[in-house]
Amino acid sequence: TLEADLFVNAAGPWAGALSRRLGAPIGVRPRRGEILVTTPLPPTVFHKVYDADYVGAVSADADELQASAVVESTPAGTVLLGSSRRAAGFDERLRPKVLSVIAERALRLFPCLSGVPVMRAYGGFRPYVADHLPIVGADPRVEGLWHATGHEGAGIGLAPGTARLLADLVTGRTPEVDPAPFRVGRPAVLAEGAA
Repeated sequence: TLEADLFVNAAGPWAGALSRRLGAPIGVRPRRGEILVTTPLPPTVFHKVYDADYVGAVSADADELQASAVVESTPAGTVLLGSSRRAAGFDERLRPKVLSVIAERALRLFPCLSGVPVMRAYGGFRPYVADHLPIVGADPRVEGLWHATGHEGAGIGLAPGTARLLADLVTGRTPEVDPAPFRVGRPAVLAEGAA
């Protein structure tokens, strides 16, 4: 048992399950994504490249596979090929069909990658909220419970801004960003049977 005056649920894709254990369920569920990694190559991809389907895949509400091409090189010379999104719970198994779709989409942008060996594939979970907005703020049902989650694939990039917004809210300062769109009490977060 842990006790504190203030508790922040920042458990990412596990935030929905944790919130249920805390007696204040929120609508966060895992959305699975996979990545392919090529063997190291000479300089081939010089900028992170997204296809036009990326925005649609991110904003889709469907549980079935959403895929788009995201191609990015690493300092080690490998090329990362993504991206996918699908409702799979916490099923960690890689799906060959999903990996094939990712490869097919990436080859449309970079045909020069045809025949390049893939040395590994991996996947992870994103914290998905039905209205596609993060959850940042105090829970109206449990005193001292705050949430900072639901950023789906943008959590790392939005972490500094989320931390600042949460710190302002916790300390009573006026935030620079309007917190209303991210409030816990909105319908997508407190919907009946929240994730």
